[in-house]
Amino acid sequence: MPASRAARDADASPYLRVKQWLKGELSGGRWLPGARMPSEAELVARFGVSRMTVNRALRELQAEGLVERVQGAGTFAAQPVRLSSTLTIHDLHAEIEARGHRHHAEVHLQREERAADGLAAQLGLAPGAPVFHTLLVHHDDGVPLQCEDRYVNPASAPGYLGTDFTRITPTQYLLEVAPLWEAQYTIEAARPTAQEAGLLRIERDTPCLVVVRRTVRGAVPITLARLVHPGLRYQLRGAFTP
Repeated sequence: MPASRAARDADASPYLRVKQWLKGELSGGRWLPGARMPSEAELVARFGVSRMTVNRALRELQAEGLVERVQGAGTFAAQPVRLSSTLTIHDLHAEIEARGHRHHAEVHLQREERAADGLAAQLGLAPGAPVFHTLLVHHDDGVPLQCEDRYVNPASAPGYLGTDFTRITPTQYLLEVAPLWEAQYTIEAARPTAQEAGLLRIERDTPCLVVVRRTVRGAVPITLARLVHPGLRYQLRGAFTP
């Protein structure tokens, strides 16, 4: 092992050492899809760490779709996922908890406003019609991970402003009251606005992953959301086979 890599591994937290080793061996083809991987007991012995540490590494690999865990049977290399043009809407709360971390949300804005012309067109409203507006910051173990600036068509979710978004995320709520969505995405690397940088506690020149998502049920628009993630804290992951 090169000295620089050995130094990095030594500096990594125990669960990251286990996770990085498993990811490296998976990417190198050591275990074919469906093959059984080392047991938790074997990994505990190999790395000299606790079973809880190994379990955290495996949970994160499972959340990333790299392994499958079967109770009573063990851990297996995941089957490759075929590329699809259909995107699934994931709830950030569930993603964070799947990694074994704690999610909490701060609500900075939750009110009714009048829709400007461009926004009204996106949500199928008349200019100046009422629109619901929320601004939240989602945290992962206390670290700001996403700034969510969302507008909602009142006809699609009339109870939206009465919801406690420290207990349920807007995505969770909208999936319950307005299911069967279609969504259009744009994804780009961009600088945050001054407000977003302040809420995320980052500098204005910090590269961010910005997702703008519009959702529709049938012919009725539901929501338009701008989701901003600091690039160093968030990765958009995927896997495919041709």
